[in-house]
Amino acid sequence: MSHDASAAPAPGGLGLFERWLSLWVALAMAAGLALGELAPGPFQALAAMEVARVNLPVAVLIWAMVFPMMVGVDFGSLSHVRDRPRGLAITLVVNWLIKPFTMAALGVLFFQHLFAPWIDPQEGREWLAGLILLGAAPCTAMVFVWSNLTRGDPNYTLVQVSVNDVIMVFAFAPIVALLLGVGDIAVPWGTLLLSVGLYVAAPLLAGAAARARLVRRGGEAAVAAFKDRARPASMAGLLLTVTLLFGFQGGVILDRPLAIGMIATPLLIQSYGIFFVAYLAARAARVPFEVAAPCALIGTSNFFELAVAVAISLFGLGSGAALATVVGVLVEVPVMLSLVAFANRTRGWFPTGEAAR
Repeated sequence: MSHDASAAPAPGGLGLFERWLSLWVALAMAAGLALGELAPGPFQALAAMEVARVNLPVAVLIWAMVFPMMVGVDFGSLSHVRDRPRGLAITLVVNWLIKPFTMAALGVLFFQHLFAPWIDPQEGREWLAGLILLGAAPCTAMVFVWSNLTRGDPNYTLVQVSVNDVIMVFAFAPIVALLLGVGDIAVPWGTLLLSVGLYVAAPLLAGAAARARLVRRGGEAAVAAFKDRARPASMAGLLLTVTLLFGFQGGVILDRPLAIGMIATPLLIQSYGIFFVAYLAARAARVPFEVAAPCALIGTSNFFELAVAVAISLFGLGSGAALATVVGVLVEVPVMLSLVAFANRTRGWFPTGEAAR
C-alpha cells in the first residue's frame, strides 16, 4: 500500500484512513462475509493455525497494528503525571473504576434481559464477554487523533496514554476476570494472562526498546518518521483482521443481520454516557478545555486491537465475543467524531490553559 500526502493526517485533522475508518471497516466486513461464503476452505485452514489457543495469523496482524502505537509511548512523560492532577485523576477514575463496570452492566441488561428472548443464551454470554473486553481497554492510539481535532494539549495526552498503558499491563486481566465471573462466564486464566503478555506487555517493552534506539539515532523526528512508515502496516493489519473475523462469522451474520444492531445498542449508550461523565466532571473541576477534551475522549474510545486479540484467544476466531469487539470498531469512529464536534462547540464551558494544574 502506498503512502502519499493525502493519506497522512493533516495538521489539526484526520488522515484519509482515519477519516473514513468506518467505511474501510464496513468494506472489510463485507469482503469477509463474501469470501467466507465463496471460499470457506482457506478460512478454515487459517483458523487451524493455533498454538496455546493463540491464532498465529491474527497474532501477526495484531502486532502489526499495536507495535507502532507502542513506539509512540514515552515513559519519560510519566515524570509529569503531577503537572495536571485533576484531569489525570478524572481519566483514571473513569477508565478503571467506572467504564469497565458500566459496560458489563449494560451488557447484562441487554443480552441477558432485554434482548434475551431473541438470542441464544450462550451467544449472549459471548457478546457480553466482548463488551467486557472493550470496556477494560481504554484507547492507546486513536486518542492522539481525537485530541488533535480538539486542539488538546499534546503533552497531557501523551502522559495519560503512557499512564494508562502501564496500568493496563497489571489491571486488564484482573478486571476482565472479575467481570467475566460476574457474567457467569468461565475464566481461562492461563489464556487471559498469556494474551495480556503477548498483546500488551511484550509490545510495550518492544516499543520502548525501539523508541530508545530511534531517539538515539535521530531524536523525536526519527520516532515520527518510523510511525509514518508503519502506518500502512497498521491499516492493513486492522482490515485483514476484520476480514478474517467476518469470514468466520459469515453464516451467522447473514442469517441474523439484527445481531449487529443488538450489539451496537449498549456500545452506543456506553460511549456517549462515559464521555459526558468525564466531560462534566472536568467542567465541575474547572479543568481547562485542552486537558478536559482528551481527558473525556480517552475513556470513550477503546483499545479495540487488544480487545479483538484477547477475544479470539479466549473464545475463538468465530466467536460472538470476537464479533462484538469488531462491532466496537464500526461504532467507534462516527461516535467519536460527533463527540469531537460537540466538544469544540462547548469550548467556552472551560477555563483557559493558564488555570491548568
